[in-house]
Amino acid sequence: MKTSRFLVPLLALSLCQFPAIAAETVYQPSVPAGVNAATIATPRDDWYKDVQDKFNRYGNKHADIVFDGDSITNRWEWTGTTVWNQRYKADSADFGIEGDKIENVLWRLSKGQVDGIDPKVVVLMIGTNNTYQYSADQIAEGIKVLVKEYERRCPNAHIILMGIFPRGQQPTDGGRIKVAAVNAQIASLADNRVSYVDIGPKLIQADGTISTDTMPDFVHPTAPGYQIWADAIQPIIDKYVTPKQ
Repeated sequence: MKTSRFLVPLLALSLCQFPAIAAETVYQPSVPAGVNAATIATPRDDWYKDVQDKFNRYGNKHADIVFDGDSITNRWEWTGTTVWNQRYKADSADFGIEGDKIENVLWRLSKGQVDGIDPKVVVLMIGTNNTYQYSADQIAEGIKVLVKEYERRCPNAHIILMGIFPRGQQPTDGGRIKVAAVNAQIASLADNRVSYVDIGPKLIQADGTISTDTMPDFVHPTAPGYQIWADAIQPIIDKYVTPKQ
């Protein structure tokens, strides 16, 4: 097996020192047999520039609220831009990355993503991209590890853990069923430091289907979906964050 020429840099460099990386396979941590890969911090070959751009925008400066996760989180400033600008832009950081899995967020954290930020609230939405290759138990375990890691790295923050949004047009969709099984497990993480919020029932129709008006691709919400999300978490945010005057 050919050793990647990026092996040493990736092990040694912090997040703020990412080199420009060509489209080739980079160092990937090995996962021992029997170990859940969703719990092992892992980079992706294709996203270092996106991670660096986020770090350049938000790294090493205080934000009252940190949002983290995958494309659903990333699109707060895209699809959800109206409510983002109204409620969060002044005092929030959005570290969501398109296509990320749980293990990718763990890797970003391991490279110092939230060092020096000291948020009051962390909003986590992650796991839908793990549904393609992981069991519900593996995804739930990965999310539990991620929550613990955020608790350790942001000791003054209250964590809002979002239930994974429903996916697939029909209630019988395999992804939808798996997401429901994951959510049933991670709901138990709620305690004095973690609030679990599931807005899934508000994103589906009475017959259990998902409308293209709500989620055009049956994964990502439209602007009204982001409004629903914002309204659901605002009472919790208000407990911990003083609105900017």
